[in-house]
Amino acid sequence: MSYTEVPGERVPIRMWIDPDQVEDQAMQQLHNVTRVPWVHGLAVMPDVHYGKGATVGSVIAMRDAVSPAAVGVDIGCGVTAVRTDLTADRLPDNLRGLRSALEAAIPVGFALHDTPVDIERLPMLRSTGWDSFWEGFDDLPEAVQHRRERAGRQMGTLGGGNHFLEVCLDGDGIVWLVLHSGSRNIGKELADHHISRAQELPHNQDLPDRDLSVFVAGTPEMDAYRRDLFWAQEYARRNREVMMALACRTLTEQVPGTDFVQWISCHHNYVAEETYEGVDVLVTRKGAIRAGRGDLGIIPGSMAAGVYIVRGLGNPASYNSAAHGAGRRMSRSKARKTFSRRDLLTQTRGVESRKDVGIVDEIPGAYKDLESVVEAQTDLVEVVAHLRQVICVKG
Repeated sequence: MSYTEVPGERVPIRMWIDPDQVEDQAMQQLHNVTRVPWVHGLAVMPDVHYGKGATVGSVIAMRDAVSPAAVGVDIGCGVTAVRTDLTADRLPDNLRGLRSALEAAIPVGFALHDTPVDIERLPMLRSTGWDSFWEGFDDLPEAVQHRRERAGRQMGTLGGGNHFLEVCLDGDGIVWLVLHSGSRNIGKELADHHISRAQELPHNQDLPDRDLSVFVAGTPEMDAYRRDLFWAQEYARRNREVMMALACRTLTEQVPGTDFVQWISCHHNYVAEETYEGVDVLVTRKGAIRAGRGDLGIIPGSMAAGVYIVRGLGNPASYNSAAHGAGRRMSRSKARKTFSRRDLLTQTRGVESRKDVGIVDEIPGAYKDLESVVEAQTDLVEVVAHLRQVICVKG
């Protein structure tokens, strides 16, 4: 579908979803964005839903300004996928052992590595410059300096909530590894620090929503935020890379001779400097991926709906963006009240995963239909592959 344009105060709202299907709270958030003086444009993805700070599934382009709460607290959250040369018949008959091995290699929930991961022992790592990356920690605010040791031990950890590590099969039976995570606690600490600072600034006192408080170009506050933001985005990318290297090593131990032939990685909570129609803007994608022409992206669904690998079509109307996933259709608390462990067992049949009440809030029924989300953005992306998970590791 193409987008529907809804009038806003300073800019229209371009929506790749029927506006009547969006909850009132989310629509109010979107209208508030159009009232911010620095806003240049707003695009809304088909997985949109209410979110803390700003609407999940929103793409906000601003001139000379950025809102730290609109980025969110999990700076740089995103997905990485790796295609292997394995076929399904080479996987172990009992997948529980592989799931247990992956959970042993990669801490989940609030768990950390006992000591920082030895990157010298991970030949699958693609990034270099690790020493200079960590030296950048010294430039972060004094408020987070006490978190350096924790940040080191959290590098290569999954977290909880909707973060996951999956073993998937594509339509040809080829095995893929897919994981979703972000900048862990250090990203949250940086976000909280800057959100509080932005909300104190005089130019933000008359905004329709304090969560849309911004830093403006040419100020020390903006310079400091951009420095910390880009460092956290890089932390998130490297965090996923370390985890994926650990997962690849684990799979190789289970199935010797495995080769890894394609890597794809994309943020979906982040800021990028981009230009549209000659105007330089800061584009905030909160729950959205970049879908420039030819860009490979990853759109996961729930823990039983699979994952889409897509290729961007470069639609400037969406600021070269697309949906980041299925999107929630109900809150976590409502999901826990609505569904039982029996429902979880039924809805995740055929997937080797946790089946306990502790992850009922991640049940597939709490999410929107992934197929419908993908069908609603045929002018934004084209489908490359549809993966189906056979193992799902949750925190």
